[in-house]
Order: sequence, then C-alpha cells, then structure tokens
Amino acid sequence: MKSKSTIKGRGAQLNTPNKFFELSHEMRDDFLEYCYKEGEEADQNKTQYLSVFPKTIVNKISSPDVGMMYSMNMYQGCEHGCVYCYARNSHEFWGYSAGLDFEKRILVKKDAPKLLEDLLKKKSWKAQPIVMSGNTDCYQPAEKQFEITRQCLKVFLRYKHPVGIITKNALICRDLDLLKALANNNLVGVNVSITSLSEKTRRVLEPRTTTIQKRLETVKTLSDNNIPVNVMLAPIIPAINSHEILPLAKAVSEAGALGIAHTIVRLNGAIGEIFSDWIKKTMPEKADKVLHQIQACHGGNLNNSRYGARMRGEGKIAQQIDDLIKLARLKYFKGKQMPKLNTTLHESYKDGQLRLF
Repeated sequence: MKSKSTIKGRGAQLNTPNKFFELSHEMRDDFLEYCYKEGEEADQNKTQYLSVFPKTIVNKISSPDVGMMYSMNMYQGCEHGCVYCYARNSHEFWGYSAGLDFEKRILVKKDAPKLLEDLLKKKSWKAQPIVMSGNTDCYQPAEKQFEITRQCLKVFLRYKHPVGIITKNALICRDLDLLKALANNNLVGVNVSITSLSEKTRRVLEPRTTTIQKRLETVKTLSDNNIPVNVMLAPIIPAINSHEILPLAKAVSEAGALGIAHTIVRLNGAIGEIFSDWIKKTMPEKADKVLHQIQACHGGNLNNSRYGARMRGEGKIAQQIDDLIKLARLKYFKGKQMPKLNTTLHESYKDGQLRLF
C-alpha cells in the first residue's frame, strides 16, 4: 500500500542535503519567507523557472561508455520527476538539492540558440553529432513555454549540422517541420525513452511525463515521417520493469523503432537516498526486494561508477537482462539499424559561407 504522506505529482519525496554545502551553511528561500511574513500560504509544490546565463552550451563528453561525444542542455533540472534520474546530482552544482529542487527549480538557458550558433560558426569547429538532452529532457514542460529547443533545431538546420535528441515527451511532434527538414539530409536521430507499458508504473516512476500510449504514438509519428527513431529501455529496474523487456521491444518495433538500447538503474550520489525513500513510500511491499536486486547488479551496492560495468551491471540478474535484450533484438529488430548521421554538409556550408567574404 502506498504511503499517505507522498507528495502527489512529484517523483522525489524529499530534498537531500547538498554535498557542496557545510551543515552549518544556511540556505534561505526569500519568496517563501516573504509569504510567511505577509501571512500568505505559499504553494511549495509549484515549479519555478529561473534564468541562468552560461558562457557555453555544448559540453564534450569524456566518459567512454556514454555513446556520445558532445551534448547540450537547454534546461537544468527536469519537471518530469523521474525518481531514478542520474542527472539529479548535477543540480547540486547550482546550489540546489538533487531531490525535490531538481523537479521544482528549473534553470532556463535562454541564450542557448545564440551560444550554439557562435560555436557552429567557428572555423575550428569540426562537425560531430551534438545530442540534446544528454542530461535533462529538452522537451520537458518548460519547453512548451520557452521554445528553446525549437530555436536550437533551427540553428542546426541553418548550419546543416547533425543533432541527436533524447526525450520522453510527445512535445517533440510539435517540431515535425524542422525534424523532417533535418532528416531529408540525414542530420537527425531521435531516441525516445519508454520504460514500461504500465500506466500505473509510469505514474509513480515518472509522474509528469507523457503517457505510454502517447510515447508509442510519438515513435510511430516520427517513423511515419521518415525520422529515424531508437527507443531507450532505460533504466531497467529489477523487479519493477525488468519483466517487460520483450513486450516493450515488440511494441516499439511495431510502432516503427529501428532499434533499442538499455541501461540498468544505478543509484549514484544522492539518488540512492532519494530512490530508497521513494520506494519505501510508494511500493513498501516490494521495496527490500527491489533494492536488494539492484545491489546484486552492482557488487552489493546501489551504484557502481566503474566504466564499462556501471551501465550494464554485473552478476546473474544483469546477465539475464542482457540476454533478454539480445533476444529482443533478434526477434523484433532483425534487419533494422539506426543510420549514421551526416557530418559532411556542415563543412561544405561553412566553406561556402566563408567564400562570401
């Protein structure tokens, strides 16, 4: 039975301490303090959008097992509220908690399109696919208001530069016009994240995400418009969605996906405490089983940071999951493959532009 004390519409149920602050450091929320002094009741579950102004927007990825060289994030924090999200820890760098703050305080980078254009115009820049949402979802609810992702897609199209996208939001279909134009020159690949076929599971695991049916429809819409789409069955969480691998693979293949990828959940940093607190409140009857099986995939710990093992896990349970993924590929994706993105057009574009001067 689910605990009555859970915060509805949120994944994390608490704010964990920020490791970059000493215990004696006092953090104040001026807005809430003002409301208290004025005798008003503040809505503590409301999302805040805060503008930030970084000097760069594209990050080089040094991790050898991530599968991308460059990423960019228009937003820090994510209102989707996926309780397992590895990106939660990054919120601590901004002075916030990896828990509820990650879902409620969204940092918005309005200068992202200009910063991206400045990079793509550099003579020294050599085209490599840049992945939007290497950290947080570029089509999270904030995008409906700010349209930063759409503006960045226009920049990629203008400069004929390859771009990858990772999302679990049907809002991506709003930008079909740009995606189709990019796909005409093999400049875009989309990865849609689908972790379950159960709405009951989705609602507690990813409370503010697009429904499963909408995500399957999104895969079909993209595929029908010749936009290559891969599905991320990630993360696989033992005893929560691990039994769904084959039916998930079948469903996304029938929707038009060209492939699947997976990771096994790892609860690094503050996420171990956040996830443990969450599952004891939302699934108390199976909490110990889930946590023990996650530990069995990571050498007795909730997390393994070792490259090569951290994403796939180790041990019998991890091997069973890997075997199911291989079987799913053989059964449902034979002859299918995501295309390699085109990196040559950008250089031709730059050469042509430079000749104008």
